[in-house]
Amino acid sequence: MIDLVNISLQFNGKYLFRDINYRISSGDRISLVGANGTGKTSILRIINGEIETESGNLYKQKNISIGYLPQDQVTHSGRTLITEAESALSDIVQLQEKEKYLSQALSNSKLTDEERNDLINQLGEVHHRLEELDSFSASSKVEKILLGLGFEESDFEKLTNHFSGGWQMRIALAKILIRQNDLLLMDEPTNHLDLDSLEWLMDFLKNFKGALVIVSHDKNFINQLTNKTLEIFNNNFFSYTGDYDSYIRYKQERDEQTIQLYEQQQRKLKDTQRFIERFRYKNTKAKQVQSRIKQLEKIEMIELPEDKAEINIRFPEPQQSGRVNIELKNISKSYGSNRVFESAEFKVDRGEKIAFVGPNGAGKTTLAKIIAGVIDFDKGDRVIGHNTLISYYAQDVADNLKPELDILETLDGIAPDKTLGQLRSLLGSFLFIGDDVFKKAGVLSGGEKSRVALCKILLTKSNLIILDEPTNHLDYSSKKILQNALINFNGSLILVSHDVDFLRPVVNRVVDIRKGIIKNYPGNIDYYLSKREELKLSEIVNNKKITRDDTLSRKELKRIEAEQRQQKYLATKDLLKRISEAESKISELERLTKQLELNLTDPKTYSNPELAKETTKKFNSAKTDLEDILFQWEMMNEKLAEIESQFS
Repeated sequence: MIDLVNISLQFNGKYLFRDINYRISSGDRISLVGANGTGKTSILRIINGEIETESGNLYKQKNISIGYLPQDQVTHSGRTLITEAESALSDIVQLQEKEKYLSQALSNSKLTDEERNDLINQLGEVHHRLEELDSFSASSKVEKILLGLGFEESDFEKLTNHFSGGWQMRIALAKILIRQNDLLLMDEPTNHLDLDSLEWLMDFLKNFKGALVIVSHDKNFINQLTNKTLEIFNNNFFSYTGDYDSYIRYKQERDEQTIQLYEQQQRKLKDTQRFIERFRYKNTKAKQVQSRIKQLEKIEMIELPEDKAEINIRFPEPQQSGRVNIELKNISKSYGSNRVFESAEFKVDRGEKIAFVGPNGAGKTTLAKIIAGVIDFDKGDRVIGHNTLISYYAQDVADNLKPELDILETLDGIAPDKTLGQLRSLLGSFLFIGDDVFKKAGVLSGGEKSRVALCKILLTKSNLIILDEPTNHLDYSSKKILQNALINFNGSLILVSHDVDFLRPVVNRVVDIRKGIIKNYPGNIDYYLSKREELKLSEIVNNKKITRDDTLSRKELKRIEAEQRQQKYLATKDLLKRISEAESKISELERLTKQLELNLTDPKTYSNPELAKETTKKFNSAKTDLEDILFQWEMMNEKLAEIESQFS
């Protein structure tokens, strides 16, 4: 499909990658990873034909159709949303025009048999291509994709220039999904999505028949969608089979092997240097010394892998607040005629770590800003608890950095107790390396400003921190550092985020906000997702129950039954996979416990006290593991039976 052959590219005199070779085949689902600045976006733009390489060749399969979603701002104007979305159907429109032309040409009675046969063959090819593109359901597909990405039907006739930047990116995403591409190149596709539209996009892409190349720092997203990982490291490509988690395991093993080889090489170098120093001036050893010197000159030095695991940033210990951090009573808020909240109630207790989730535009950011005291509300009371100190982060706050201060001065001004070395270490973990720390805030990009604002938050002594989409401009390492800091934070937290993997170990309460209703889920994000899935299944059953009414045609009945089978499959496939994995683990543990039990009945075991102790320990551990996995297996089967009963 796509061949990259000896591709090289430089930026500011430095190679991003050099003489790389890679093939993208039909059906590949690739996660493209690497540190910020290694050239991930450049690779996508090379494949899309937007930038030229310094050397090498790019070979594309003939007539390949490529859809590219850039990370940069995309704008649309002058057309309604539905018209802009339907412009992605240009292939179908052109084919339909050709079909019309050929049909008219065939009506000419003066055609020769040869001319008529030629037109019939052409028309057959056009019909075949229209069938491939599913042209008959194209209009409904456009609407389905727009609704799936979070647009309302009332948005369809709005002009696109009335939509904000995040919604503009959704329009661009909708257009590449509407067009039936052979290859999708997606650069941070989840940045502007809420949890609902993110789940919809994952389901859509799971059923996408073409190839995918995705750049994303959303681990859950790429784990579910990719089966290959392509890493850009040291100006080269390293390919791994499997999802992102598999890649991390491979990388850890590779790094461990590299460290071992490095240590072996260092020992060998020291031995060689000692030999040279010891016998350098002995004539009888001159040949051996020269030989060792040449060996040193030829040796290819092994470099240690980058180690970011040792970076451990903690929030300053906050002042203890009262039991209640903040309470909103009978709050109402409108923007013009748009009523967001009516008599809403909300409370944050000390130590709670809360995720705000729900569709974009439902009021997550509005509620966060009301709690932070950033915006006014129409009526109600905002009661701040004893000793509550609030810090708030969002993109618009990041834009308010003082433009005349450099990055280091910005942080030094709020944390005079920190050394310059400590501040530079913090900035380094958020991708500000070397002289970057002396950049003035006024010249920073939006993403850089966001990272500086996050660093400021990490230096505050607040006991209630509110973060609105903090991960949008972070690479995986920086995100992990922030995540660990939030896990260890001893205050209260509100996170507006759609990043399930980021939220999973952090939050202990989820708040779903939609249509002015604030609904609490006391538990982690997985508990919330399971409850949402139960609600969806209930809606499916209520809305899609098959009534074998005489008014249903046989064809329609079959279609509905097929749809229900597909819904049942989608609802149970992950659970069935986990049950199968659990059963394999149960068999393995049963064999192990049986063997260890036999060992414990063997008198030879007790002739060695250490062996007896170790065997007993292993037996007890295996037995506990077996009991745990059996319990999980029973719970999963109960859950499966519950889901299947909803489709019976």
